[in-house]
Amino acid sequence: MITFCTSKLYYFLKPAIPWPIRIRARRLLADHLRKQIRNSWPILPSSAKPPKGWPGWPNSKQFAFVVTHDVEGVRGLARCRKLADLDQALGIRSAFNFVPEGEYRVPDTIRAKLDQDGFEVGIHDLHHDGSLYRSSRHFSEQAPRINRYLNAWVASGFRSGFMFHNLDWVHRLNMLYDSSTFDTDPFEPQPDGVGTIFPFWVQDGDRKGYVELPYTLPQDFTLFVLLKERTIDLWTQKLDWVASHGGMALVIVHPDYISFDGKPNDSEYPADLYKRLLKYVISRYGDICWVALPREVATYAAQFRPSLVPSTYT
Repeated sequence: MITFCTSKLYYFLKPAIPWPIRIRARRLLADHLRKQIRNSWPILPSSAKPPKGWPGWPNSKQFAFVVTHDVEGVRGLARCRKLADLDQALGIRSAFNFVPEGEYRVPDTIRAKLDQDGFEVGIHDLHHDGSLYRSSRHFSEQAPRINRYLNAWVASGFRSGFMFHNLDWVHRLNMLYDSSTFDTDPFEPQPDGVGTIFPFWVQDGDRKGYVELPYTLPQDFTLFVLLKERTIDLWTQKLDWVASHGGMALVIVHPDYISFDGKPNDSEYPADLYKRLLKYVISRYGDICWVALPREVATYAAQFRPSLVPSTYT
């Protein structure tokens, strides 16, 4: 297992390492790791236990389905409209998380159009270079800038780059929810999961708190680029399990890695795979599933403040 400190070094050196070398090394590591984690990924049985105070889903829905899109680079930004159109055509509204000061700048027109069409816009890190969680001091220095974007974009949520997380530090951000964790994902550079498929409340002493929304379906990059899966079987297997336990099926899909022209390269996968997931959810669970934006789930959960007992997050 790669340590957190080692992964920090990797992301520091990452820009200097050519893509073919990076992805080959990661695939070799992932193939080796996959043989050791069959009892904890993609399903961690203990994560089915609801947090203390969990009331169930609104309107007697069995579970929730939440779609989020992390836009990492220029390639992803150029594909946002196509991805939004795909979602919209199937009756899905999703959240697009943009990097405020990364390799691109988000035109106001894109955010305005997404908002007009009923989508959500969130903040994805600050630079997406792996540096945000370098130290508590560094995080505190970056927090005011992130807060300015949260305010300017009228954004409710935050997600860090590479899923680095420290749920105590995140109290310094002025948001309704954070979504930088997962129930179980040993392929992440900081692989400590929160061990639940439900949203939960993170309290800051006697002061404010926020809702944590862990992603619970494997990331598209992990499945189709890293592990080179060619079906959505792992997605549907995990989704069915989450649904049977009344949890939250939250997925991260990156426009950066989706090919819309039918000719994916080594860093992409066909858009049809993602489309099949949406159709599967709609056809099998349409009447019993709450298809919700993350801010809607967070607003609902914040009323009840369900808590993990004992607390397992860091």
